[in-house]
Amino acid sequence: MCRLNWEIYYLPVALVIWSSAAFIISFIIAVCNGHVVPFVPFISDTGTIPPESCVFGIMINFSAFLGAFTMSVRYKMLQTLNEANPSISSCENTTALVFGLLGCLGMFIVANFQETAVRSVHDIGALLTFGMGTIYLIFQTWISYKMLLLCNNRCEVLSKAVLTAVSVIAFIIMFTCYILSGQSKFNWDPTDKKFTLSIKMEIIDDFQDELRIPILSGQR
Repeated sequence: MCRLNWEIYYLPVALVIWSSAAFIISFIIAVCNGHVVPFVPFISDTGTIPPESCVFGIMINFSAFLGAFTMSVRYKMLQTLNEANPSISSCENTTALVFGLLGCLGMFIVANFQETAVRSVHDIGALLTFGMGTIYLIFQTWISYKMLLLCNNRCEVLSKAVLTAVSVIAFIIMFTCYILSGQSKFNWDPTDKKFTLSIKMEIIDDFQDELRIPILSGQR
């Protein structure tokens, strides 16, 4: 049995609520100011122009810090459990933490390098966030499976595995659309030849971000 304080599970819940609030608030401000269209804009588009960029930057920076802290707590929790009931290798636990922290680094980059300022750096940050974040989810799902008899039930592990698989597929599709579009652009115009690809990227971008909510909030 897992004998840990339930208070630590408030961390991923707080991370999810704060990050969702950052996206929603910056989206509302951007739409009200006419800076983006209400129909599935890129998350980055809603944090590009002041004043929403100021709110977006502050809140996502804190999300990145909170994410790194949450992952570090998760790392220590698994380390403590493993000392009493060895079920995962320290290498797996450490590797998962490294990928998670790289994803948080990507969030810092996205928050501080708007796509209209330094586009290449912003895109690298976005790929780090989604790519490393997806790999982190894969590791955590695998770790949860290996700890099935110790802490988790089959339903919980299965649901996490399904959501992680969908997240992997979504990232592959998003990355493919990004490569095919040949560029990252602020507020695509319907007359652009690759407008359809951009819409797919926007939908998957938002969808993949939402996929992490049930996984992170139920992280065990």
